[in-house]
Amino acid sequence: MLNEAGIRDYKFHILRHTFATNCIEVGMDVKALSEVLGHSTVEITLNKYVHSSRKIKKKYLEKL
Repeated sequence: MLNEAGIRDYKFHILRHTFATNCIEVGMDVKALSEVLGHSTVEITLNKYVHSSRKIKKKYLEKL
């Protein structure tokens, strides 16, 4: 079905990583995100799933 729709085949965890990073970029609280993802600690969420993008770093630096 993905091929017919012209959508690349992504692994589940790639989508999870993207979801977590996007949540952080729009300002979601890390604790809330950790609970949504079902992690036992915030550290798991931050270390395994959330990746700081160049765009978000630039956004925060421009606020200084």
